[in-house]
Amino acid sequence: MTDLRNQRRMAATILKCGENRVWMDPDRTDEIAKAVTRGDIKILINGGALKSKQVQGISSGRKKFKQKQKEKGRRKGHGSRKGAKYARLPRKERWIKTIRPIRTYLRQLRDDKLIDRSAYRKYYHRAKGGEFRNKHHLKTHLISGGILKEDKQ
Repeated sequence: MTDLRNQRRMAATILKCGENRVWMDPDRTDEIAKAVTRGDIKILINGGALKSKQVQGISSGRKKFKQKQKEKGRRKGHGSRKGAKYARLPRKERWIKTIRPIRTYLRQLRDDKLIDRSAYRKYYHRAKGGEFRNKHHLKTHLISGGILKEDKQ
């Protein structure tokens, strides 16, 4: 076994990589051992006797799997939580998610002439006061109040 440390060192500087990333063709070790100058090493690199190995990366497979699980709603139990309840979903954000569909629904009813302007205004204010939990809750209120027919939305 010949000592190819010098050739490996020169190849690493020419290939601009670390010495551990220099690949030497095991069938051409005698040819590599005869290379003394940088010019000789360059000829061997062009000939394919010396190459730089690809940089080893880190697999993101586990990360991707975890992300998919979180999208499904998994991995969100008490042990996985870091922030406080309202740091994770602020009160304002929750309010926005509640009020926007309610207001959109009211607007739709008014535009489709299913409720008049005064009823719209009245229920708009009640919604602003936080009277309705969600769109369905508002719908049941409108039906029980006789403002909306059950078959029409």
